[in-house]
Amino acid sequence: MDYAGRRQRLRASFGEAGISTLVVTTPSNVRYLTGFSGSNGSVVVGPDADRLCTDSRYFTQAEHECPDLTVIPTTTTVLEPAIQWAAADGLTPIGFEADHVTVHELERVAEHGLAHELRATVDLVRVLRAHKDDHERGFIARACAISDVALSRLLGDVRVGVTERELAARLSWLMRDEGADGDSFESIVAGGPHSAIPHHSPTDRPLQAGDFLKIDFGALYAGYHADETRTFVVGAPPAAWQVEIHELVAAAQRAGIAALRLDADVREVDAAARSVIRDAGYGEYFGHGLGHGVGLDIHEVPFLGANSSGNLSVGTPITVEPGVYLPGRGGVRIEDTLIVGPDDPVSLTTTTRELLVLG
Repeated sequence: MDYAGRRQRLRASFGEAGISTLVVTTPSNVRYLTGFSGSNGSVVVGPDADRLCTDSRYFTQAEHECPDLTVIPTTTTVLEPAIQWAAADGLTPIGFEADHVTVHELERVAEHGLAHELRATVDLVRVLRAHKDDHERGFIARACAISDVALSRLLGDVRVGVTERELAARLSWLMRDEGADGDSFESIVAGGPHSAIPHHSPTDRPLQAGDFLKIDFGALYAGYHADETRTFVVGAPPAAWQVEIHELVAAAQRAGIAALRLDADVREVDAAARSVIRDAGYGEYFGHGLGHGVGLDIHEVPFLGANSSGNLSVGTPITVEPGVYLPGRGGVRIEDTLIVGPDDPVSLTTTTRELLVLG
């Protein structure tokens, strides 16, 4: 990982932002710029030199993960000492991440008489993170491969009577058994009418014959996330309405994937899939965006949505996840993590998208 190169590219945005130095406090941004994975750290990116700020719990870890950076020691917060160090060296104006720093933290900095030296910034690092290098794409591909294998092992455990919570716990264990560092997020295991809730938390409800079973999950590997969703039917042949909306969502996803092209407008990609669902009369039942970037965070730029902005570039990992959710009955989502290519996108998740009957 060329962390120094990333910080150098970040400096190129300082002029337009009106800053000389940026104090980065968002954990995933700190990791992107330094390799530091501790829970309490900030990085000071200055005009010429950079520093990592952390406390004594992480000194040894910092030496291992980012040996090229000198540590600014702290006992509590990592914002104040970082700003104080930059101000003392005359590295002003100092930018901070407005979407992460709290009002309380700013008030504490103001007590030191430094408020006039600060400038709010938004998304300077996240814009850089949209394009992934070969190492990052490799980690995401590995996370996706682990997810696919874990899901294939889980399918044999699905049966009438097993609970959502039991399946979620089993899936989490299987991902770790296949080499994951953890879960990308709390797995969504939703049976029957719960499958109509886009972000359902697993409960002790047992699966029943004829239920839809929606599983949205992903493995975490080397800090990078996978994201995948499949919908099944449990214990009985699918009803006609289940086949109808599953085929509809599958068609919408195919349309969205076909629109993933170099320089494609993210709104047009969303529209390509959304129009399929809308034209079939189910538009009101697809309320979320079509997809999002993945990386050190599970949701990253770019976002595919009617109100999003931007264009796709080669090498960007992104999800395509249309859904139809019928309240009280059930819902379908089909999601894959893909890499935008110069021609066709490449899907990193490969589990069949067919409507399988399990148990």
